[in-house]
Amino acid sequence: MISFDVKNVALPALDFSEVGKWLGEVAAAHDRRVGNVNYLFCDDEEILRVNREFLHHDYYTDIITFDYSRRDKIGGDIFLSLETVKSNSEEIGDSYEKELLRVIAHGVLHLCGIDDKGPGEREIMENHENEALALWQEMKSRK
Repeated sequence: MISFDVKNVALPALDFSEVGKWLGEVAAAHDRRVGNVNYLFCDDEEILRVNREFLHHDYYTDIITFDYSRRDKIGGDIFLSLETVKSNSEEIGDSYEKELLRVIAHGVLHLCGIDDKGPGEREIMENHENEALALWQEMKSRK
């Protein structure tokens, strides 16, 4: 089950029923099934607090993923700063919705075992994000 909640921000204008189905398909594409995945959309100050308290990092970020997956069943808590997503979308020249969907997929991809910190891993993650966004577009066109 995928849940979406907020802290200090309004819930983004997305069809979360469709987002949940999409994330299930993203997980399935990586031979995973969805367990309990909890998204918390928040502001920069909340994600900074989480980053400091749990990871001992003193900087803002767009997403923090806590992975509780077991074998092929993904689970975790995903904190996502809508403020950073918005500023990143402006910086790279993509729409807010596209950047938000990319970051939402990014969290599930981490739960599927894809990393982005080591040499060459960022490019691998970006490829998987692009595949997930293409799957979103395909789902929308099926409607």
